[in-house]
Amino acid sequence: MFAKILVVDDEPDLEQLIIQKFRKQIRDKEYEFSFAQNGVEALQALSDDKSIDLVLTDINMPQMDGLTLLNKMNELQNPLLRAVIVSAYGDMDNIRTAMNRGAFDFVVKPIDLNDLEITIKKSLDDLFKLKEAVLSRDQLVALHQELDIAHAIQMSMLPKKFPAFPDRREFDIYAEMLPAREVGGDFYDFFLIDHDHLGLIIGDVSGKGVPAALFMAVSKTMLKSTALKGVPPDECLRLVNRILYMESIASMFVTVFYGILDITSGEALYCNGGHLPPYICRKNGEVEIMESTYNLALGVAENTAYQSKKAQLNTGDTLFLYTDGITEAIEAQHMEFGEERLESSLGRTAKSPQELSGGVIQDVRTFSADTAQSDDLTVLAVRWLGKL
Repeated sequence: MFAKILVVDDEPDLEQLIIQKFRKQIRDKEYEFSFAQNGVEALQALSDDKSIDLVLTDINMPQMDGLTLLNKMNELQNPLLRAVIVSAYGDMDNIRTAMNRGAFDFVVKPIDLNDLEITIKKSLDDLFKLKEAVLSRDQLVALHQELDIAHAIQMSMLPKKFPAFPDRREFDIYAEMLPAREVGGDFYDFFLIDHDHLGLIIGDVSGKGVPAALFMAVSKTMLKSTALKGVPPDECLRLVNRILYMESIASMFVTVFYGILDITSGEALYCNGGHLPPYICRKNGEVEIMESTYNLALGVAENTAYQSKKAQLNTGDTLFLYTDGITEAIEAQHMEFGEERLESSLGRTAKSPQELSGGVIQDVRTFSADTAQSDDLTVLAVRWLGKL
């Protein structure tokens, strides 16, 4: 690696000795030397060129000695600057003082140029390791900042204002996502297609981290824009699947449930693209799993046919959608939360969508309290309150 070295000494012959000794390193552009005759000149050089890596300085010099120079260098607050002291043989008091003031190493006079070469190399090796550590730290800090921004962007894409439709009395809806990392691959959405039809989407992208988050953003945007055209769920997933397959990178795919709730009748027309089947929580406390449509996840195969099915909600029934982070949450003995615990949580009492969702998430967290969350936890619940 390339290094800049400042030599501070009032002996006129030292400059030529240094240039002669390190001529190969200078020629190969490994080292670049500059020279000062005292501490005052050295401080000016350090001020003019903040990329200097190593200062090799004598102690006894006119105008400003080496020990004072070390103090002044400390005031520069540059942890990426090394100092090596040159002192008379046996002058241990000054050497000790220099080391206490921050010198990395020392050489004694008369200077053994081979020993000087070893000392310079050792000092620079240590400095370059520190620089690499600082660079890694800075990169990590920058990455965390970028992840924080990505998390904020991702969360801003999900509707989080509840009640979402305060002027509609025919239904109540709530959704929540808790990412396992700064960014995740789960998503949900809901929107009015027209006055009488509510679109419901939940999805889970394969993989984790930033790639999954990017694929999530693309998938969610495409699904909603296609759904708002009013096409049936099976046609919506077919169209989006074809585009995702053509544009997919590294064989990523996404499981999706898309349903359209007829607000006037409680009928739900839905298509499930490889996602976990939702539940219908009946008003009387019974919990029913929705019939699967046996479709592939989106992005797996280009020309895939999808089929829709229907389910009927009665007044007070709740449709509950979720991702596998719920059922696959594990406890200390690696036992999964599973479908049975989920069904038990859903069937305890007839609750509002927010209470139902919050109860499930709390049950999952209580179950896996001794283990770190390994996957996103995402739920969406909508209760049909009947035609007004």
